[in-house]
Amino acid sequence: MKGKLSMSTNPLILIVDDEKVVHESLGLYFREEHYDYISAYDGEEALKLFQEKQPDLIILDIMMPRKTGIDVCKEIRRHSRVPIIMLTAKGEEIDRILGLELGADDYIVKPFSPREVIARIKAVLRRINDSTSESESTVLRFDGLEVNLENYQVKVDDEVVAFTPKEVEILHLLASNPGQVFDRETILSKIWGYDYFGDTRTVDTHIKRIRQKINCEDHSYSLLTVYGVGYKFDPGINS
Repeated sequence: MKGKLSMSTNPLILIVDDEKVVHESLGLYFREEHYDYISAYDGEEALKLFQEKQPDLIILDIMMPRKTGIDVCKEIRRHSRVPIIMLTAKGEEIDRILGLELGADDYIVKPFSPREVIARIKAVLRRINDSTSESESTVLRFDGLEVNLENYQVKVDDEVVAFTPKEVEILHLLASNPGQVFDRETILSKIWGYDYFGDTRTVDTHIKRIRQKINCEDHSYSLLTVYGVGYKFDPGINS
């Protein structure tokens, strides 16, 4: 799994898109920013290069031959937390939301400016470095609940429960600040690492899935909705 980037090496970016012009245009800007990059033109090739080269970040188009970007993202998230920025055509809202739910860190709508891509890459990499440097506890424990941000593992009653990376990060954010209410925009900004001015339903979907998995009904803790505001974690009386 990727950790904090070394300041002495250039970030390695995997570009996954079936359009050659995308690789050429991004490549010009990447070289100016001292980013190294490798190219894949279909989903199968992307997974192969990911395994072989272990890139620091992936630019991933949704509409791909052989394997879609959604399938590639899903496969990578089974093994790695490497940052993923998805490319989506205008109007592909359902695919975009699904990509974020599967653990993509950001998305960019085509056609895009290469400078916008650079800005998004810098924001994501900065977030990764900042989160690695934070001094707050990476392991949180409550009544029958353990949230471990170090290995992205959640246990309920000592049993490991399958969580996506973004679900772990959201739960850790809320549980690290018990009683504090976070609105949807703040959650998106802190977890996805950029200011999001669009549909916030992806947060609601994540919260719903987290609640189902942590089984609040049988424990003292709660993941509460503050109507008209957002969400908060209540550790309960036995924490």
